[in-house]
Amino acid sequence: MSRFLPDRFTVLLICTVILASVLPIHGIYAEWFDVATDIAIGLLFFLHGARLSRDTVVAGILHWRLHLTILLTTFAIFPILGLMIGFIPESVLAAPLYMGILFLCVLPSTVQSSIAFTSMAGGNVPAAIVAASGSNIFGMFLTPLLTGLLLSTTGNGGFSWDAMQSILLQLLLPFVVGQILQPWIGNWIRSKKKILAPVDRGSILMVVYLAFSEAVMEGLWHTFSATDIAVVIVVDMALLAVVLCITMFGARLLGFNKEDEITITFCGSKKSLASGVPMANAIFANQSSSIGAIVLPLMLFHQIQLMACAVIAQKYANRLKLKDTAAAQAAA
Repeated sequence: MSRFLPDRFTVLLICTVILASVLPIHGIYAEWFDVATDIAIGLLFFLHGARLSRDTVVAGILHWRLHLTILLTTFAIFPILGLMIGFIPESVLAAPLYMGILFLCVLPSTVQSSIAFTSMAGGNVPAAIVAASGSNIFGMFLTPLLTGLLLSTTGNGGFSWDAMQSILLQLLLPFVVGQILQPWIGNWIRSKKKILAPVDRGSILMVVYLAFSEAVMEGLWHTFSATDIAVVIVVDMALLAVVLCITMFGARLLGFNKEDEITITFCGSKKSLASGVPMANAIFANQSSSIGAIVLPLMLFHQIQLMACAVIAQKYANRLKLKDTAAAQAAA
């Protein structure tokens, strides 16, 4: 039953939303907190760049069919499904929440949890490391481009060069600097994972607090009802179920072995909260739309994907154990 319970970070996210709802930050304090949040996000992506080993990139990049499959799922199939969700009437799925779902569909894959579930299930871990990391690198360019493209098709805006510039300066530049310094500081940063973990999660919590504070000041909880949130949960669950089926059975149809199938299933079906929240803060900073409403579907999707993938990873792992046991008995 423990795998169905929220993890510690999800509990912290919930507490942050509650805090923003009760004590939203505003005025001059919000401006200073915004500056501190930008610094924290820059540090977050610097650490991402410094952690990623170049040897890992070289070792995994040769498996191009697997990586291409994951990228197409992440940045093509997901957005198409997002557009199909647009056929749901606005009276059922509110427009700001649908914008959040569209934004979710163009985000890169997760890194840590994709690798963890792939390892747990007995998949191709080196390929998962490269695929998830590469997805986030490509996402710095593709997410703002696809966001503008999809929003223009729905009449909610278009591509913004300001948003792209913000992504490049706030996210990509620190990542590149970290990657340049990786040969000298990479091993030290990887060895201090527990000490530096608060930077990862703390920066996300800071953005969530700032975004929801602004949203609460704009009347977020007066705009959306419990029914609206329930609809988002159902849509998120259906979206994840469809993509899991596409990745799992599609990998088999394309002739991938079981280890690669596991990697494609987990890396191709997940969406990154760690990258998504800072990107939303950059892309929608100058728009009238509420960032809080836009990141809400992503936050819900985050917990849903963790619970679903935990069950699937365990089933893969059990199947692997049965296979190993049968092989040992046959050899005996």
